Amino acid sequence: MSAPRLLLIPAPLDFGLDASAPLDEVLPLRTLRAAAGLQHWVVENAKTARALLKRVEALMPLALPLQQLSITELPRPPKGQARPVVDWSLLLAPLRAGHDLGLLSEAGLPAVADPGAGLVAAAHRAGFAVLGLPGSSSIVQAIAASGLNGQSFVFHGYAPTDAGARLQRLREWEAQSRKLQQTQVLIETPYRNPALLQALLQGLQASTQLAVSRALTTPQEWTRSSTVAQWRQQPTELPTDQPAMFSWLAASG
Repeated sequence: MSAPRLLLIPAPLDFGLDASAPLDEVLPLRTLRAAAGLQHWVVENAKTARALLKRVEALMPLALPLQQLSITELPRPPKGQARPVVDWSLLLAPLRAGHDLGLLSEAGLPAVADPGAGLVAAAHRAGFAVLGLPGSSSIVQAIAASGLNGQSFVFHGYAPTDAGARLQRLREWEAQSRKLQQTQVLIETPYRNPALLQALLQGLQASTQLAVSRALTTPQEWTRSSTVAQWRQQPTELPTDQPAMFSWLAASG
């Protein structure tokens, strides 16, 4: 019997979208087989995890009927707290019992701009093997499609929601981009996409290259990469129901 492993299972990037590409077009066969073979899961959201496993089941049989799988949600911080207090040993119990354990987020790679890093760290501390399975990452795919510097980039997560604080932070990040020639990357809640785009067009210099990718890996996938000046001259409306990634690189000098 092989040693138990924590398997990081990527989810497709179509979370929340009505039209999706077939699952076997966006996740490799190796990842689908690994997901189908697992009996124990730690997930960001149990409902969406079951929905994904139903899509897997349509392609290949699961190790157990869906209702019999062990699916535990990652703890969420109470209001007013940045992080929950977690007994990681409880979540790692399947590994201690000799079973592989899957980690799944709602979209993309778990523990990359998604919850789960604490579980991965706990597995390493406990001496368990951790295996990342291949799949989509919105950050990497957006950078690749942007034409910006893929050798040096930084992902900031979300910008401040306060307009003044957001504008100040965007200008600080642009200065960092100019100094280091480093691509800056942001994500936003879909309904705030238009507001973030307008803030970028207001706060960044005209010569800065700005790229927006939305609905990655889906039939509606779209990327535009232009200077801020060109964006201002030819505005583009962003939908408020599709996830988007925003990347920019300031001109040097």
